[in-house]
Amino acid sequence: MAPPILKLDDIFLSFGGAPLLAGASLQIEPGDKICLVGRNGSGKSTLLKIAAGLVEAQSGEVFRHPSSTVRYLEQAPDFAGFNTVQAYAEAGLGPGDDPYRVTYLLSHLGLTGEEHPSMLSGGESRRAALARVLAPEPDILLLDEPTNHLDLPTIEWLEGELQKTRSALVLISHDRRFLEKVSTATVWLDRGTSRRLDRGFSHFEAWRDQVLEAEELEQHKLGKAIEREEHWLRYGVTARRKRNMRRLGELQTMRSNYRGHKGPQGSVQATASDAQESGKLVIEAHKITKSFGDRAIVTPFSIRVHRGDCIGLVGPNGAGKTTLLKMLTGQLSPDSGTIKLGTNLEIATLDQKREDLDPEDTLANYLTDGRGENLLVNGEQRHVTGYMKEFLFQPEQARTPIRSLSGGERARLMLARILSRPTNLLILDEPTNDLDIETLDLLQEIVAGFPGTVILVSHDRDFLDRTVTSTIAPAMADAPDGRWIEYAGGYSDMLAQRKGAIEERKRAEKAAERPKTQEAASSAGSSRGKLSFKQKFALENLPKDMAKAEAEIAKREQVMADPNLFTRDPVAFNRLAVEMEKLRAGLMKMEEEWLELEMLREELEG
Repeated sequence: MAPPILKLDDIFLSFGGAPLLAGASLQIEPGDKICLVGRNGSGKSTLLKIAAGLVEAQSGEVFRHPSSTVRYLEQAPDFAGFNTVQAYAEAGLGPGDDPYRVTYLLSHLGLTGEEHPSMLSGGESRRAALARVLAPEPDILLLDEPTNHLDLPTIEWLEGELQKTRSALVLISHDRRFLEKVSTATVWLDRGTSRRLDRGFSHFEAWRDQVLEAEELEQHKLGKAIEREEHWLRYGVTARRKRNMRRLGELQTMRSNYRGHKGPQGSVQATASDAQESGKLVIEAHKITKSFGDRAIVTPFSIRVHRGDCIGLVGPNGAGKTTLLKMLTGQLSPDSGTIKLGTNLEIATLDQKREDLDPEDTLANYLTDGRGENLLVNGEQRHVTGYMKEFLFQPEQARTPIRSLSGGERARLMLARILSRPTNLLILDEPTNDLDIETLDLLQEIVAGFPGTVILVSHDRDFLDRTVTSTIAPAMADAPDGRWIEYAGGYSDMLAQRKGAIEERKRAEKAAERPKTQEAASSAGSSRGKLSFKQKFALENLPKDMAKAEAEIAKREQVMADPNLFTRDPVAFNRLAVEMEKLRAGLMKMEEEWLELEMLREELEG
């Protein structure tokens, strides 16, 4: 086992009240790909900041190898002193680092590098910060929610980058599929302490359940042992005084351990409030279109949404998902076509920007709309503090301003408010952002079991696969042109159907081309009994052209065999890869044409 390049041991940190971290540990060795998991508020981000040297623990040991480089993904990047994103990202490079990495990363993250930092959106700022920490390929990468604000193609690209990086990774993410594909070890932060599993996230939940079951069994055994000792003290034969005092001390220790045991944080318990049933037809869109200037966002698109449907909207950032969603729900009028909404609709919306939240409002006031201490849930009067407990908020937080909440707590608060309102049409725009795994499980159950209709926009592939009945995606995944297609099933089903359609189209095109060549050759052969001049010329010259193509392919293969080419010049590497693909496709086409002509020649001569 290689020695650790970073080690945190017995870390303690408290901000007053119960300690946030009480004996937490984290050990990073070269090549580690660790996912750090735990409930919202368990201290994951704080532990990562201690590892990065940004927060100092009150006690415990922190060791960083003197020669190791560490990069931490900032939640709020500081662009002061930088006029372009390129300059900001390049400032993260160390001596000897390749500046081409910055250009490569920015292009894949949807940035040119020429943007002025003051003009960036929140999502673009995070992308710039991601490019800055990835570019130097440090010894240790500490990534806190790296997939936030990334679209699905970029998330999948980032997965590939992190899988092949030589940097040791510690990452926090709410994206299950992302964690499963990238991680090879899991550190679980729970009630201030940490446990490590030397397997990826896909094995975490089964292991966590086993740990909690064993803990519950131990507590049960401790309770029974206390009962036996109390019975012995009360009714047992009086033994030597010294022995009695020892057993009495042990009993007091057991009682203290039993009372002091802090069980795992509960899970959110909630269901959506029932509303009057909507009409069977919820939304009917007929040939709707929308453009902004010369750019088509939606070309003629039609859909019928029925009661009980759960529809997912996916696509790259800027494809027009939110625009289409607003059109379908009547918030935005189409340029042409018609939108018809069904009857008795009660719509509730969870906005990804959390714009509905006033940071100065209190939790209780937000949940009750300022109408006192109670709210109506499913026709029943509930006290606000009791309802808050179902979403893991403490009673003392009722008068806390919303600005003091973490991102995950704000998401839970909005979810609590939405689910208290009668609704039969749920509109969820990026609902999984900032939610911990357990709350995601609850949201999944709510969506899957919701008796009404759900339309959701999400970049969480696992969540989509577990909930939606159909998926709307751009016809052109890489270059959206306003055409949208509805696919049956979730995200994985959509990919399979799209791949099948592409392969079917290629087969059809190939089959259509082949008869034309054969018919032309047959008609020329049958009419004259020999090959035409054009066919003879092609038969004689195709082998020369194929040899040239093979030589060009070999020449590029030799250049690309250089293991340092990608690091040194990624632009040249990508250009050569594209040229290789075109040359191979051309060579295959020439080989097929030569084979058909050769078969025709043999048939005519035989």
